Amino acid sequence: MPKKIAFLGAGSFGFTRGLVRDILTFPELADSELWLMDIDQERLDFIKTAVDRIIDAGKYPAKVTATTNRQQALDGADGVVITILQGGPEIFRTDIEIPKKYGVDTNIGDTRSVSGFFRACRTMPVMLDFARDIERRCPNAIVLNYTNPMAMLCRGMQGETNIQVSGLCHSVQGTAHMLANWIGAPMNEVTYMCAGINHQAWYLDFKWNGKDAYPLIKEAITTREDIYNHEQVRNEMYLHLGYYVTESSGHNSEYVAWFRKREDLIEKYCTHGTGWNPGAYAYILNEYLKIAATWRDNIKAELEKPINLNRGAEYAASIFNATFGDGDLFEFNGNVRNFGLIDNLPEGCCVEVPVLASKRGLNPMHVGPLPAQLALLNNISARCEEMVVEANITGNKDLVYQACYFDPLASAVLSLDEIKTMTDEMFEANKDWLPQFKS
Repeated sequence: MPKKIAFLGAGSFGFTRGLVRDILTFPELADSELWLMDIDQERLDFIKTAVDRIIDAGKYPAKVTATTNRQQALDGADGVVITILQGGPEIFRTDIEIPKKYGVDTNIGDTRSVSGFFRACRTMPVMLDFARDIERRCPNAIVLNYTNPMAMLCRGMQGETNIQVSGLCHSVQGTAHMLANWIGAPMNEVTYMCAGINHQAWYLDFKWNGKDAYPLIKEAITTREDIYNHEQVRNEMYLHLGYYVTESSGHNSEYVAWFRKREDLIEKYCTHGTGWNPGAYAYILNEYLKIAATWRDNIKAELEKPINLNRGAEYAASIFNATFGDGDLFEFNGNVRNFGLIDNLPEGCCVEVPVLASKRGLNPMHVGPLPAQLALLNNISARCEEMVVEANITGNKDLVYQACYFDPLASAVLSLDEIKTMTDEMFEANKDWLPQFKS
């Protein structure tokens, strides 16, 4: 019996195309019924063409249906992938530009800090609608979310419904490959334990052929200028905290109080890095604006290129294969609620821990306590995120203000009254997107 997989936000062209390619490489999933759903018919037409090309090139027995009807896409689905963006660059820019007026300098703005809080508020109503539809129409589906802000959205869906959902991020496997490359270790000889919260999880151990590789990592960072400069913020965090953190320096610079509160610190740590988004102000906003102006031409150009049928590095296809394909066990780092997983983070908050995918579903693993310094930093963000999630569920705007008061970057730069004024302005800019807040 063919499996049905629904893609919500299928117009995310690169994501959907890559995930479909990966899914069809598994023999048990090669005849899947792929349902592509998006509210933008033009984007939907493009991705339908791209998926048809993959099926034809691979001579797969899969079938694909494109629809703007979410309920139709979800009916009886075995797997669901969520890759949406709620609102375009013009509303997203307020997350970046309003804080900047008050001295809060943002690099990415899609995950946490005040910009991430408001992105969550815009996106949460839609994600909860998705989750409730899934609960009604395909309650046993394995649901994989790629939409940011990852932790808050997953926590909202996990808390308000009984669906089996986990959030997936590139940062764990991406950083592991980076560290292995720095020390010359083949990835198939590397093992690690990584846990914390999304974009701020920690390699609690990192081993090469069973031996602690952290001394080699430290040597690389402290003796090679090119490696230090590649990830200045994360390398500083490692040298002072003793453990390496997931996600890029650009992201991590805006999650903490240490790097973006003064112009001289921004110049020193956030301007000259050589890795991805080293920390320039409004990096992702500027990328969004470029994409918005050229996306049609870019997609048309992509559709002219030869088809690559080789499986990529994303986890989604392997998770689906483990849970409703051939059953080959697969371990990944996923975003799930903290019920007995990390002992010194808030009960029920969203954490990122190892998860085992199998025919039994998604089973997160107990990690135990984090080192005290790591738990302290994670707790601040996790508790702020808990307040934002509760605000969205209850309509209590005060909780959003209070989360902003305790945000590490905002509180390093502004007084309480200044944060309130900034948050007032952000609520006003977003008022048409926030039906959960009545006043």
